[in-house]
Amino acid sequence: MQKEPVLLDLKSVPHIVGPGALEQAATCFSGYAKVFVLVDENVEKFCLSLFQEKLPDIRFAGIIRTKSGELNKNIHSASVIWEQLTHFKAERDSLLINLGGGVISDIGGFTAATFKRGMDFINIPTTLLGQVDAAIGSKTGIDFKEFKNQVGIFADPKAVIIDPVFLDTLDQKQLQSGFAEMLKYALIMDVPLWKMMNMRYFDAMKPDLNQMIIRAVSDKISIVEKDKRESGLRKVLNFGHTVGHALETLFLKADAPVTHGEAVAAGMICATRISSQWPGFDCHSPELIYEMVDRNFPRLVFSVEDIPEIMRLMQHDKKVKAGEIHFTLLSKLGSAVPDIVVSEEKVEESLRFYLRNQ
Repeated sequence: MQKEPVLLDLKSVPHIVGPGALEQAATCFSGYAKVFVLVDENVEKFCLSLFQEKLPDIRFAGIIRTKSGELNKNIHSASVIWEQLTHFKAERDSLLINLGGGVISDIGGFTAATFKRGMDFINIPTTLLGQVDAAIGSKTGIDFKEFKNQVGIFADPKAVIIDPVFLDTLDQKQLQSGFAEMLKYALIMDVPLWKMMNMRYFDAMKPDLNQMIIRAVSDKISIVEKDKRESGLRKVLNFGHTVGHALETLFLKADAPVTHGEAVAAGMICATRISSQWPGFDCHSPELIYEMVDRNFPRLVFSVEDIPEIMRLMQHDKKVKAGEIHFTLLSKLGSAVPDIVVSEEKVEESLRFYLRNQ
């Protein structure tokens, strides 16, 4: 079991990962005239006091508040954050700490990077999803209309601090949401991580979780440092997300939101189905992948009648070019190929397969 934090360096962005990471990173917060912290109501209730307990010397010039959830990752919430920064007289030499899950790091990074043309920010993810995915890689942004991540920029945080102490504040559903991204890394690039998972239920993996987090963070860093702006290699990280984002939006519009991990898990089943039928690919034992997903995530409940709307939503995905849907597919376990044009017929068949095999 990992007992000490480790430093994983993404070129100019240090990532401090593991138990004790907060205390180890204390110097990251020094040298700023004003320090602000961005939280939602859940983080303020469960995590803010824990942060202050670990780093009692930090004095906030203001607590910036936003509403929780993907539904609030929008231009209105961004405007409210800018208004609060203005009220507290934040300057370009101030620091914004994004304390929270993926929504906080997305909107916090976006608002910091655009306020007065850019103020420094540090990501401190408090969810497993944020720790292994959302807070890493310099993507920031908000949703626009009904479409995810339509407005945003690439902006580097000054640091990313990943401390598992916050995971004790999460319920099982939120923990497992982050596990979907860890499973993605295993499938697209990390066979040893797949073997470490060993077809287990998530609860049985908890003793190994700290080590698995470090491995997942290292996996993402190794991709991002080669392709920061997602022009090529980084697109492999979209495995499961083309269908996943469309499903996430479908359920959000129906006022029955599912977690990001649940949606991506469904998307990985669909992408694995397409991969298993792709000429020249050897997607080894797709049934094992389906079984691993099903052991850890409930099947989403939708119908064949929803498929046209799912396809419509997919047309607004950033991975669509000239009206063609691009997927990341598995050429084999531990190896993925991005930017593959997949026909609508094959995508629809994968959705019907998902529904048939519930």
